[in-house]
Amino acid sequence: MNTLDIPQSSSTPLIRFDAVERKMRISGESYPENSFGFYAPVVGWVKEYLSGQNELHLDIDVSYMNSSSTKCMLDLLDLLEDAYVGGAKVTVAWRYDRENPRSLDLAEEFQEEVTLPFSIVATDE
Repeated sequence: MNTLDIPQSSSTPLIRFDAVERKMRISGESYPENSFGFYAPVVGWVKEYLSGQNELHLDIDVSYMNSSSTKCMLDLLDLLEDAYVGGAKVTVAWRYDRENPRSLDLAEEFQEEVTLPFSIVATDE
């Protein structure tokens, strides 16, 4: 399977998969002009990966998301939730800046959408 490595830009997050740790990292800001176009390959990659693997750890450290990126993140979480319900070992760690209360609110909203292990971790950025 191809690796996943999308560099960060001024409006898109870094998205990188570490095969040894089975961890996908998403970090930065997310407000691409076309969120659905940007995230489509990521969603496709995760679908393919989870069809042949049963473990994925998602580590998210996104300081800002526009509304369409939020929808794409919900789609990604839905995929992970389906895999978790199907028996896969799937976890999410959502990092937020404790100086940004909106980022905590967003993390809590996402956490309410899933039953998979979802931790919210405060950072000092």
